[in-house]
Amino acid sequence: MSTSTVAWVKGHGTENDFLLVHDPDGTTYPHLDAAAVRQLCDRRRGVGADGVLRVVRTDAVEDGQALAGAAEWFMDFRNADGSVGEMCGNGVRVFAQFLRTRGLVDGAGEVPVATRAGLRPVRFEADGQLTVGMGVPGFPESTGLVMSAGGRTWDAVAVDMGNPHAVAMVDDLADPGALLDPPVWTPAEVFPKGVNAEFAVRRGDRHVGMRVHERGVGETRSCGTGACAVAASVARADGVTAPASYRVDVPGGTLTVALLPDGSVEMTGPAVLTARGELDLALG
Repeated sequence: MSTSTVAWVKGHGTENDFLLVHDPDGTTYPHLDAAAVRQLCDRRRGVGADGVLRVVRTDAVEDGQALAGAAEWFMDFRNADGSVGEMCGNGVRVFAQFLRTRGLVDGAGEVPVATRAGLRPVRFEADGQLTVGMGVPGFPESTGLVMSAGGRTWDAVAVDMGNPHAVAMVDDLADPGALLDPPVWTPAEVFPKGVNAEFAVRRGDRHVGMRVHERGVGETRSCGTGACAVAASVARADGVTAPASYRVDVPGGTLTVALLPDGSVEMTGPAVLTARGELDLALG
């Protein structure tokens, strides 16, 4: 068995934590496969994180080449289990913060980031927070969708934020239980590749709290796309029209989701880089 050293930077957005690996030309870490990602993210055998963000030029990765003219950098997002993710709202803020800290982008304005869910513009706010244009929420047909966790079952709403979500309104955030296992949904065919499951409560006018079990990770302290899915589904249920803003409390902090007149949403929150180092990956 051989080893290979990976240099990493760790960061988080409302305690949804990631390891960033700088691989600009896509050739520095050719061995960064699912097994390597699992080792990096393991909180005992590796560094520990909810996912890995490979920082690579858009024209150097096949999934990004269609956006090469619109953004220099591509967020190659992997879940903690090694699976490929389309998009991560907290992750894209941390990704942009990394680009700014490394001097790879002009941190004074808006930076376009390419993702598998499309282009996501990130704006650096004067107060240190970052705002991401998250696109237009979609509401796929989901008649009869129910979600079960902790021995209880709720009606749920399917929301597409570039990745799949199911939102259930609960009476208390403790109701779904420990969320050690993925919630179960029916009909199963609605989400053939799995789903990010949000459980949300109302806390006031345009103010909600939520917990989330993320596909390929487990329960996390926050989910940016999930916060947008919750805000959009609650606004739709209440007949709230844009412009409007929602406060979304997550276990790791607070995010603000703004509904815009063009149907899209923006999400604002912190992004913090916390540590850096190297890890010897076991290969073979």
